[in-house]
Amino acid sequence: MAKQPKQPDSMERVVNLCKRRGLVFPSSDIYGGFRSTWDYGPLGVLLKRNVKDAWWRSMVQLRDDVVGLDSAILMHPRVWEASGHVATFSDPLVDCKQCKSRFRQDHLPESGACPNCGTKGSFTEARQFNLMFKTHVGPVEDEANAAYLRPETAQGIFVNFKNVQTTSRLKPPFGIAQVGKSFRNEITPGNFIFRTREFEQREMEFFVPPADGPKWFDYWVQARHDWYIEHGIPESSITVRPHDTDELSHYSTGTSDIEYAYPWGWGELEGIAQRTDFDLTQHAKFSGEDLNYFDQESGEHYVPHVIEPAAGADRAALAFLLSAYDEEEVNGDKRTVLRLHKRLAPIKVAVLPLSKNEQLAPITSEIASKLRPYLMIDSDVSGAIGRRYRRQDEVGTPYCVTVDFDSLEDSAVTVRERDSMQQTRIPIADVVAYLREQFD
Repeated sequence: MAKQPKQPDSMERVVNLCKRRGLVFPSSDIYGGFRSTWDYGPLGVLLKRNVKDAWWRSMVQLRDDVVGLDSAILMHPRVWEASGHVATFSDPLVDCKQCKSRFRQDHLPESGACPNCGTKGSFTEARQFNLMFKTHVGPVEDEANAAYLRPETAQGIFVNFKNVQTTSRLKPPFGIAQVGKSFRNEITPGNFIFRTREFEQREMEFFVPPADGPKWFDYWVQARHDWYIEHGIPESSITVRPHDTDELSHYSTGTSDIEYAYPWGWGELEGIAQRTDFDLTQHAKFSGEDLNYFDQESGEHYVPHVIEPAAGADRAALAFLLSAYDEEEVNGDKRTVLRLHKRLAPIKVAVLPLSKNEQLAPITSEIASKLRPYLMIDSDVSGAIGRRYRRQDEVGTPYCVTVDFDSLEDSAVTVRERDSMQQTRIPIADVVAYLREQFD
């Protein structure tokens, strides 16, 4: 691990920026918030959507061996019995006898002191706490109508394996990808949007012939590591950590985490696991459905093994924000800038008239209207042009188009690039094509 985690104050600055500029708000803010739940504001929802779209583009759109799925959040309760979640999806819970706070036993400091009150040796015996949210379907609240909010999207893929394989006429190796909400009743959520009880996952199950599992596992570990670097995470801020044998989930013969240097230390960004044939075998057993694959060329029947890259959209958004956040001095003034990858930036282009003068309004409106079908844009007329540049810099807008009084004479505008602040004069007739080309 070549780099030390970012300084803690970088987290505070990013959180403050998120609330000040409408990226992320505490959920139910007017009621004082609610237990580590967060709402994405106008810019935040664009950022997270772009993170998900960039993942989908890489995992589905640019490949011919992966298709998509959107399965239900509520599933048959037997799904979670088959997957092992009912019996084993739990964390060790302890209480501090002094301050009554609750913690995950495996997250306690080595000193044995309570993180809240500092008392040592004050914890109760650990007991297992199931992380699934339980609810009831229909008007009667009894065990016959019990159901769970899904703790992962993966099981929706496994139970649809046969449907997707048959209708899409796919042959292993192939993958099924999904983006969607999951829910885990975490004992100690925290660190902003890193660990929450409601979160969005990006998971792909890649089904392969049993003998090919190790090869494809190595492939996906490297591919997913490279994706983060391609989208702006510095190589020095990311590492691949193979799990020790005692860390492995019950279904895994090998797992590696892609970890990021968060301000509080190295933390999981994405996990890639060799799930073997555990899930399909279990669902076949519990459902009575045959989930074997028949290879017509070889005449072989087998249960495919699975390689699973699984990542959280919220954690990724936080890592991209932390990596992109920068402060520098420009002409004696501090400039805050989010150096986001252009594909991830919430706003792609800001169209800015030099002033509120009515003569500039028609050209500004014309350019904005022509750009809007292709790129997410903003138009800002309030304040000096330098101040408006700074506002766009701190939310990561890659380009600003400035309409000035020369535009009335030469039919051209100034295009300013975020990171270098370099300005280029472009004819109005060419500006749409020029900017679209920057995002191709």
